Amino acid sequence: MRYLALLIIVIPAIDIGILLVSGKTFGVLPTIAFIIFTGVVGAYLAKREGLQTIKRAQEQLAYGQIPGDSVLDGISILIGGTLLLTPGFITDIFGFLFLFPPTRKPFKYLMINSLRKRIEKGNIKIIK
Repeated sequence: MRYLALLIIVIPAIDIGILLVSGKTFGVLPTIAFIIFTGVVGAYLAKREGLQTIKRAQEQLAYGQIPGDSVLDGISILIGGTLLLTPGFITDIFGFLFLFPPTRKPFKYLMINSLRKRIEKGNIKIIK
């Protein structure tokens, strides 16, 4: 949690600095247009990937399988969509990384390892 608080402060500060430099370099209107463009593209991609993930989860449930991978995909898509709707270049880069299936895999791996460590420590209990 301490790293999360640091990220909440540092990432927006860096994003604001990059936006200011971009505004001076390219101009205010192109910078605003790019922010709006990435927001629209991000919303479209999040919707498309989210619908595919829901469909895949429903198919897995219909066959009696647990949709664990689809749940992690859904979490990644939610994070990616949120980051893309947040103005800034760094958040846009990470948002796209969370949305595209090939680049989503390392984040899913990190989520699985984090959950596994919490279960082993006893912070999360599995009830059968």
